[in-house]
Amino acid sequence: MEQRVHFITVATRDLDAVRRFYVDGLGWTATMDVPDEILFFQVGPGVMLGLFDAEAFAADLGAGTPVLPAPVGCTLSHNVESPAEVDRVLEQAATAGATIVKPGQHAAFGGYHGHFADPNELLWEVAYNPGWQVAEDGRVTLGPADE
Repeated sequence: MEQRVHFITVATRDLDAVRRFYVDGLGWTATMDVPDEILFFQVGPGVMLGLFDAEAFAADLGAGTPVLPAPVGCTLSHNVESPAEVDRVLEQAATAGATIVKPGQHAAFGGYHGHFADPNELLWEVAYNPGWQVAEDGRVTLGPADE
């Protein structure tokens, strides 16, 4: 198996609430929206985030599979260009209905970050990380943060 991910699919208890949050609140554009089933967003080159109605998710897994709770110990991260942009994105998320879990602050990795939970309790980190570099070919380099 190659080391790559194409889809990140998360079961959601309230598909309409996450649609309002991502589309209306954050201004994201859905790649595909199947009412009462699933909502897809392209979140990077060749990478999709799927928000799947929890009951449809369980049905897709097969008979007897329980509706799963929100992921535990998992965050999706969104890197930005400055500490001020971290604060702006956190404010936008809060205005759209997110719960701020950790306000913007200096991070142990040398940058600045904060966290919010979407209406499905999916945890997002918004970070400015000066050690994060993405080459033209998409390869990521993580190095020491020189501020």
